[in-house]
Amino acid sequence: MAIEGTVVVEIDRCKGCGLCIEACPQHVLDFADSKVNIKGYRYVVLTSAGCTGCTNCAIVCPDRVLTIYRKKEA
Repeated sequence: MAIEGTVVVEIDRCKGCGLCIEACPQHVLDFADSKVNIKGYRYVVLTSAGCTGCTNCAIVCPDRVLTIYRKKEA
């Protein structure tokens, strides 16, 4: 049974520090291409499938802007 995860980013609170990108073992997070939030920061987005919901990104986020969801695949 595999676990599939997803990451929801509070875009307007993200400061674009990139710590979550570095902490992701699946390499599925990156900065949004040429987009900024209301504060002018490049924010992080989930770029591809493959997230396992490990929560490494949420643990290192200093502003707690990431929410992780997991579901079991039958």
